[in-house]
Amino acid sequence: MRLPWRTLTLHTAPVRRTCSEPAAVSSFVPACSSTDGPSLELLQDFVSRSRRLFVITGAGLSTESGIPDYRSEGVGLYARTDRRPMQHAEFIRSAKSRQRYWARNFVGWPQFSSHQPNCAHRVLQRWEDSGRLHWLVTQNVDALHSKAGQKKLTELHGCTHRVMCLGCGGISAREDLQRKFEALNPSWRAQAGAVAPDGDVFIEDEQVLHFRVPSCNDCGGILKPDVTFFGDTVKKTTVHFVHDRLAESDAVLVVGSSLQVYSGYRFLLAASESKIPITILNIGTTRADHLAELKVIGRCGEVLSLLQRL
Repeated sequence: MRLPWRTLTLHTAPVRRTCSEPAAVSSFVPACSSTDGPSLELLQDFVSRSRRLFVITGAGLSTESGIPDYRSEGVGLYARTDRRPMQHAEFIRSAKSRQRYWARNFVGWPQFSSHQPNCAHRVLQRWEDSGRLHWLVTQNVDALHSKAGQKKLTELHGCTHRVMCLGCGGISAREDLQRKFEALNPSWRAQAGAVAPDGDVFIEDEQVLHFRVPSCNDCGGILKPDVTFFGDTVKKTTVHFVHDRLAESDAVLVVGSSLQVYSGYRFLLAASESKIPITILNIGTTRADHLAELKVIGRCGEVLSLLQRL
């Protein structure tokens, strides 16, 4: 039987900090209120009781590695700018839109690809090593879980570190494409603005007019990052696979996601329908708060790092 729903805030300020973070990360992490330590004990008890833990992560995990998100109050992309991410239909139908996307992505790639996992990623990887974590589903496209060594992993929305051909379906490394961009655009320069959550940067449209974009080496088809753009859908095979892993699990932990996108929220609905207990760790409100038996408000890295006994 589900326990009464509770919203608790983890008090991290007076506790010894166990998680270092890159410089300037605080500009991407929302302000977080605090409360006393019992919330940590409840979260620890929830995780300790699980033997096949299913974890869903979102952008709130990667903000502590220096990658901005879209929706965080005051600091997310939507709060800071009127820019919006690339839409799937626009990318498919417009060569100019693809040129603009890849030009921005080319400029932002060196910085975006250099981001490293934070302590929350490492804690989740240790849970996998210990056998506690059954499966992890991330909505992030930044490869930080893979960099941390996570193996039982589904990248629900794909990964920017891979490129796919829309013609033949071939997959290649994003680093290889970066070298092709450099070869095709040896003298091209652009003044870059702020970095976006999916790795591109903001540059003026007139700066991209002469940027050259390669086609697939094998078939001449259109190259696209191997990610699910806004307006696209996750592959049915991926969704079925994740539902199977969820059915094998005995508890669900959401880490750093507002679950506003249905592609992730659907698994919380399925867990609730199957009476699988749910706990949410996130700074802000989420779409699934009403489904959770426990809600802990806090920074992902600091909270998970304090679960010392696991």
